[in-house]
Formats: sequence, structure tokens, C-alpha cells
Amino acid sequence: MPSGESTQASVHEPDPVRPTEEDRVAAAGSELIGGPLGRRALTGRSWWTPVRVIALVAIGMFALGLVQKAPCYNGGWFFGATSQYTHACYSDIPHLYQGRGFVDGLVPYFDRLPGDMEYLEYPVLTGLFMEVAAWLTPGSGSIQDQEQWYWMTNAGMLMACVAVIAVCVTRTHARRPWDGLLVALAPAFALTATINWDLLAVALTAAAMLMWSRERPLAFGVLLGLATAAKFYPGLLLVPLLALCWRAGRWREYGTALGGAAVAWFVVNGPVMLFAFDGWSKFYAFSRERPVDFGSFWLILAQNSDDPLSTETVNTLASSLVLLCCAGVAALALMAPRRPRFAQLAFLIVAAFILTNKVYSPQYVLWLVPLAVLARPKWRDFLVWQACEVVYFLAIWMHLAYTTGGDAHKGLPTDGYHWAIGVHLLGTLYLCVMVLRDILMPERDPVRRSGDDDPSGGVLDRAEDVFVLGPAARPAQHAAHFEGPTVEWGRTGTTGGSL
Repeated sequence: MPSGESTQASVHEPDPVRPTEEDRVAAAGSELIGGPLGRRALTGRSWWTPVRVIALVAIGMFALGLVQKAPCYNGGWFFGATSQYTHACYSDIPHLYQGRGFVDGLVPYFDRLPGDMEYLEYPVLTGLFMEVAAWLTPGSGSIQDQEQWYWMTNAGMLMACVAVIAVCVTRTHARRPWDGLLVALAPAFALTATINWDLLAVALTAAAMLMWSRERPLAFGVLLGLATAAKFYPGLLLVPLLALCWRAGRWREYGTALGGAAVAWFVVNGPVMLFAFDGWSKFYAFSRERPVDFGSFWLILAQNSDDPLSTETVNTLASSLVLLCCAGVAALALMAPRRPRFAQLAFLIVAAFILTNKVYSPQYVLWLVPLAVLARPKWRDFLVWQACEVVYFLAIWMHLAYTTGGDAHKGLPTDGYHWAIGVHLLGTLYLCVMVLRDILMPERDPVRRSGDDDPSGGVLDRAEDVFVLGPAARPAQHAAHFEGPTVEWGRTGTTGGSL
């Protein structure tokens, strides 16, 4: 087999990184399918490319998640107050088909709803997704039949989102396609995929990350704007990207991305904002008025205090913490000895938002899974974090069974649920610490150890620094000893590119 130095094609098509050669957990897990890939293995000569394999695995795991919801589909959503919790198969989707007026043909944002929730409390693009699913749902039969069809219709549309996410993550790091298996096999991903409609925003964000890695800032901006029109959190990615482009002097590309995002967001939101402002603003009003809720450390504080903080005070404090985290991520981007990878900072900023928010719904883990894979593609750390999220997933339903079960109180009491929240928080913090360590000591970064700089960075990949602060202005001095050649910043002709 020709070596990388002997063929010109290999310069443009570097050999992919084999996880079983650099990750002990991946090597051990590969024993289930025949063991680590050998040096004489033939790769790239089969229909079963990494992208196709990972997409099919992701769809298969999604299907297993649908099976896990079967007890609710067959009755838990309709009969018995607590069975949907004891079977851990709850979903918002069938309940909101009737609760948000889709069964009656009401138009989201324009038609007022009966009851306490006057308008649909979701961003516009998510509302459109829900409405399209309602159009595809047969309007005949009982309410239960229609809700079952509505959930299945949404499941089919969300499955397409899963395939998009798997393909985009696999292609973003061109030399590390098998990292996409982390997304495909993530247990929390399968368990929470059909609780709500978050996968739409996650798919658009993953596609945006792919476009940025391909040096297409306008496409990135448009997709990120659409993602922000489906969920708020994708807009946070513009904060670390600003700092990274500032450090690299890539103002034109950042301006193009920002402009594309703003235009795409306004194209989706503008008509609804103009003709149905009350309905359009309900999402923002609901987010502001919503009290401290499940999954947050604010809930632990409130339930262990004789004088809990008001919702307005929590909003102020949580917003202040998010702004402080944004400033910290920006400072890290400008002051780190070596410019951080875009995916690393994207993960940190979204994780900070989740950790400081006044509510953590179990499906919010979907926001982090693709970013975590791109930021820290290490099986051990990923599985530790996923285990914590699975513990929380089970705990919240057992706690709801306890609180809704009347005098029986069968389930997880409040103190136990608080411990589960702590497990979720510590698991996410653990992964944040690992990513932060990789930034401060890039010789420990799995991506950079394999010879890459910033494969998800697009125009930032191997770019020269033009503005730095603090330690970044001095030669890097890492705490851990590292044997081997170092890559000088901005050089493109380094042999092998390994650290």
C-alpha cells in the first residue's frame, strides 16, 4: 500500500483516523465486531462507507427509542396518570396535538387557544414543523387515534433529522468519520429523541457546523439563523465564533455568517412578528415568566429554602451567569496559548447555558451530543457523561410518578431527585473540564494529537493569529510533558502535522 509521502493524492486525501488505534475504549468495544482494524485492512473499497454505516446505526438506535415508547403509545399517554412516568416513555408530542389546537385546525400564533396558554409557546420554525405534521395526520377516528398518528408522523420527520445529524457530524471532521458513531450510539440521544421537537434545531445546527468547516460562511449563517428560529440556543454559537474570528482576523467571513443568520432568522420570524405579534412573542414571554422548573440547580435551591427567590430574580441571575460565561469563553478564545477549536468553544457555551438555565428538560441533552462529539471525541469521557444523563432521564420520570401518584408515593422522592440533578450537573461539568483541559493543553486534545488543527474551523483552520491577549502572546508552556514534534501555529507544511 503506498505511503502518504509517496503519492500526491494522499496529500489531498489524508488517511482517516482509526479510533481503535488511539482510543482504548473503542479498541475494547470493537471486540464485539471482530476487533480493532488491522494495518492490512482494505478501506474505502466497499459500499459500506463510514457515513452510510453511521447513518444506518443512528436510524436503528432511533427505532429502538421508538420501541421504548411503546407502552405509552399503547395506552400510557391516554390511560392512567402515572404509567407514562413509571415506564419512562413520556412525550409532549401527543399531548400537545390537542392541547395546542392542532386537532381543531387552529393556526399557530394567529389563533388564540382556549385555556391558560393563549398561544403556541414555541419558536416559529418549530411551530411550522408541528403544523406540517398536523397537516399529514389523518383527521378521522378518535382523538387517541389522531394523537397516535400525530406522534408517528412527527417520529418520521424527526428520524430524518437524526440522519442529517449523523451525516453532518461524520463529515465535519473529514479525517475522523468514525467519531460519528458516538452520536449514533448515544443512549440518551435515543431515549429523548421523541420527547419534543428539539431535533429540528439540532439538525440545522449540525448542518451549519458542517458548512463552516467547508469554508462556506454564508450557508453556515443561513442554517444557524434557521436553527435559532427553531430554538434559541444555536444563536449562542456566534459568541465564540466572534472571538475566534477576531483572533484570526477573519472579519469578512464572520460578517457574512452574521448577516446570513440575521436575514434567515428574520425571513422566518418577520411575517409572524408583523401580523401576529402577540402569538409570536409568546415564546419569549413564556420563557421569561416560567418559574424555576425541573432539572436545574435553581430548583434545588428553591425547594431547600424557606424564602425562595422570585422568578424575576432568578431570570436576572441566570442571565447574568450566561453573560459571564460568554465573556469567559471569549476571553479563553483570545488568551489560550493556542487558538481553541470552534467545536470546543461551541460546546462550552451551550453547556454553560444549560447549566445555568432555570429549567433542564431531559431532551436538552440533544443540544450537546453533536457538539460534544466534535469537541471531545473520546469514548470514555463521552460514555461517563451519557451514563449521568441516563440516570437523570430515569430519575425525572420516577420523581414525576412519585409526585403525581397521589397518596401511594411510588417513585423517587424529592431528595433522591435532587441527587439525580446533581449527577446530571456533575456529568456535564466533567465533560466541560475535559474540553477546557484540551484547550489549555492542546497536546491532550484527541483531534490535535492526530495531526489536525481545527477541522471544524473552516477558514480558522491553520490560520495565523493577528490579535491575542495574555498567555497567547507568549510561547505556550504546557503543564504536561509531551514527546514528539510540535506544530507551529499557522504552518501548513509541517510533516504529518502531529503534535
